[in-house]
Amino acid sequence: MKFGVILQSNKPEHVWNTFRFGIASLKAGHSVQINLMSEGVEAEDIPDSEQFDISKKIEEFKSLKGILLACGSCLEIRSKRKSKVCPTGTMKDLVAMVGESDKVLVFG
Repeated sequence: MKFGVILQSNKPEHVWNTFRFGIASLKAGHSVQINLMSEGVEAEDIPDSEQFDISKKIEEFKSLKGILLACGSCLEIRSKRKSKVCPTGTMKDLVAMVGESDKVLVFG
């Protein structure tokens, strides 16, 4: 199954659970694409804590061949030129993900 995931939150627990879901899905043989939108593009800036090892989850997701894109417009609004952890995507990429996915989930 193809899962399309939209992460719109910068709350550590939301981000952590989004990547946990992606990792579990990839390990179960599904394909997963996570699009970071709105505050979700700030995920890379959230420091790891005892409860939420976000940077490790992002790296594990990528190492399992999960697809990760950050909204270019959302980055620009935050005065960022690009993401430190993934390529920049566009609305066209998001539309393609939604159209190609069997299920679309929104976190945050």
